[in-house]
Amino acid sequence: MRSDSVTKGMQQAPHRSLFNALGLTEEELSRPLVGIVSSYNEIVPGHMNLDKIVNAVKQGVAMAGGTPIVFPAIAVCDGIAMGHIGMKYSLVTRDLICDSTECMALAHAFDALVMVPNCDKNVPGLLMAAARVNIPTVFVSGGPMLAGHVKGRKRSLSSMFEAVGSYSAGTMTEEDVREFENKVCPTCGSCSGMYTANSMNCLTEAIGMGLQGNGTIPAVYSERIKLAKHAGMKVMELLEKNIRPRDIMNEKAFMNALTVDMALGCSTNTMLHIPAIAHEAGVELNVDIANEISKRTPNLCHLAPAGPTYMEDLNEAGGVYAVMKELTKKDLLYTDLITATGKTVGENIENAVNRNPEVIRPLENPYSQTGGLAILKGNLAPDSGVVKRSAVVPEMMKHQGPARVFDCEEDAIAAIKGGKIVAGDVVVIRYEGPKGGPGMREMLNPTSAIAGMGLGASVALITDGRFSGASRGASIGHVSPEAAVGGPIALVEEGDIISIDIDNCTLDVLVSDEEMAKRRAAWQPREPKVTTGYLARYAKLVTSGNRGAILEYK
Repeated sequence: MRSDSVTKGMQQAPHRSLFNALGLTEEELSRPLVGIVSSYNEIVPGHMNLDKIVNAVKQGVAMAGGTPIVFPAIAVCDGIAMGHIGMKYSLVTRDLICDSTECMALAHAFDALVMVPNCDKNVPGLLMAAARVNIPTVFVSGGPMLAGHVKGRKRSLSSMFEAVGSYSAGTMTEEDVREFENKVCPTCGSCSGMYTANSMNCLTEAIGMGLQGNGTIPAVYSERIKLAKHAGMKVMELLEKNIRPRDIMNEKAFMNALTVDMALGCSTNTMLHIPAIAHEAGVELNVDIANEISKRTPNLCHLAPAGPTYMEDLNEAGGVYAVMKELTKKDLLYTDLITATGKTVGENIENAVNRNPEVIRPLENPYSQTGGLAILKGNLAPDSGVVKRSAVVPEMMKHQGPARVFDCEEDAIAAIKGGKIVAGDVVVIRYEGPKGGPGMREMLNPTSAIAGMGLGASVALITDGRFSGASRGASIGHVSPEAAVGGPIALVEEGDIISIDIDNCTLDVLVSDEEMAKRRAAWQPREPKVTTGYLARYAKLVTSGNRGAILEYK
């Protein structure tokens, strides 16, 4: 065992003296040391219950003969960070989480790990760490929030942001907004729609790193505690069988994850995280493959913000395994891959049942024959842009309109709420990419303002930044190359006609090549917005959105 290097032999007597200081017994040091990576904190609603999950994991590890030892991982609440400087610090934490977990796991010679994440960058950051460290690992998240209930309808955080837009438009009173404020987030857990956190937790099941129900069992259900105990027990089985993350997360497993992503209609942020996780696993994944997978993968779920159902409904309908079972009707998944259950994908989903065909559409009756996400290309996005196709209204699948150009999110929000954006416009927000932001802020405030102002079916938004999983509408993000490195989005001028064709996966500005060349010759790089601290270092190392915004040290 790896822990022998700190627990066995005379040379390790100094190490053991420090374990003695921790109160560990000889019996505990004779067992495998299992690191429990706890993302518990008191600022993120999805993490306030993780102390209970961690304690349950510890019990499971101990019951199965291991010695559980807890260490922390940070997490940012994207909702609280939204719309101010805090959002610059969201995506960037993914790499801090990965790096710090690597440091802790390898410095202390753990034999295995159980990752206990929940929210947006926390899950992919720990998946990246699992692939990098490559010791037996299981994931168990904190679980999704239950939906809120406002005026007889289920609601979630996206409803809250849109309510603010409705208030600006004069269609909702302050009292109405206050009711939303008090009711849309009724429990702990990751926000209740198919936003980024829940998307990534569901994909832990699809990729094979989480046990059944990890993505969907609500945070407040006792079943979640039992799942955590089973995760603790299961990691000991993986250790005994020497099943490691890179055995599980191979190229075919990433194809499975992308396929389930398309069927579920997950957040566009998965197009940043899946390539980044694959990179750590030694698999180079070009996002272009997403369109190939989308062409053959029907979209089976319309969870909020795309539709009226929520994570609790998906859980009751049979969860991720039921979606995967539907996909096997057309042999859309690799079923012979080993997973963290110790069994293959096929064995895992063999007895899965779709209990609600209104929540999980049968393969014969999908919402669409193509997947929930689309990668767009054209002279405005030579490398790529991404859109959550399943959350776009039919009339905006093909759209042409004049560009309304803004060099930061704040200016765009002021224009939207000030009534300066009208039906048909294409809002362009640039210099918000990984380098230009820096940090690639989410644009939930402007997309929610557009929806709240009643423009969701007539106005598009394009950015080199990204979107919250709670965003809906013709919201095209990750436009690459970004403005800060001279991508075409930096050359767009007010009034240019932009053409969007989501079905044909194209994104173009209707300006001649000669005019674009003239603009490029006149373009000058902007001075960095941040010159000190972690964000400055991140901006120097980060790659573009189409590469997963990974850090490159060459």
